[in-house]
Amino acid sequence: RQGIIPRLRLAIGEKSLAKFCRLSHHPSSKHKTLIIMKRLHWLCLGFVCATTMVLAQDQATPRPRPKPPEPVEEHPDSDGWVQLFDGKTLSGWKTYSGTNWTIVDGVVTGQGPSSHLFSPNLYTNLEFKAECRLNHDGNSGMYFRTAWGRGFPKGYEAQVENTSPDPQRTGSLYTFHPVREQLVGDDVWWTQHIIAIGNHIIIKINDKIATDVIEDKNTYKFGHLALQQHNNGSVVNFRNVMVKRLPDDPAEAMKIAKKDMLDLPDAPAAK
Repeated sequence: RQGIIPRLRLAIGEKSLAKFCRLSHHPSSKHKTLIIMKRLHWLCLGFVCATTMVLAQDQATPRPRPKPPEPVEEHPDSDGWVQLFDGKTLSGWKTYSGTNWTIVDGVVTGQGPSSHLFSPNLYTNLEFKAECRLNHDGNSGMYFRTAWGRGFPKGYEAQVENTSPDPQRTGSLYTFHPVREQLVGDDVWWTQHIIAIGNHIIIKINDKIATDVIEDKNTYKFGHLALQQHNNGSVVNFRNVMVKRLPDDPAEAMKIAKKDMLDLPDAPAAK
């Protein structure tokens, strides 16, 4: 891209600039001063117009949109579970902006400004499970069926939050089914297990089913997984992050899910 000075020269004209410079060095006279002032007026006007055009062009030039992560091959175990991180790298997961995520000894850590770490692959019906740990006042989340994009993703969020000012605590399906009770303390590991079959969403925290709802609009049907780092000061850890794909048929999917969550009731607890 050309710099602003070369573009201004093109917009105003090299001849006008040269003419003005030659005239400004003539012996002074009233007539010549008037001509200089007039040319200076038009030169300034041209400069302003050219600057406006250049800035408008810069603002109109779209910035390239970051590409989503490339899909990766999955290797499910005998029960259908896929370990989403190899313990050493982010395994193809990617942020839309920022690099606030690290992995050391199998623990994925998010800290610093707000960002979201997106999975390489896309999912519909699934089980999504992880061990989580959060500092005091921390705020995070496990997203599923979410869209790649800037800011807070469009998708379902299983809340990860225990003692921050946000009243929706760990176990909430954020916005759709708030949980006000604090189920987990600061700086301790807990297991968060999500099941999504069509519009039936279940979230289990350790040994307690905190959310079991039918989301009438089935707002989000398909998308990435994502881990959230909510704000500066928050530090979240994840380990043993796993996913299991479930069949499209809801009855078949529920049969499989019930083997993994033995206390899952036959009917959802709430709408």
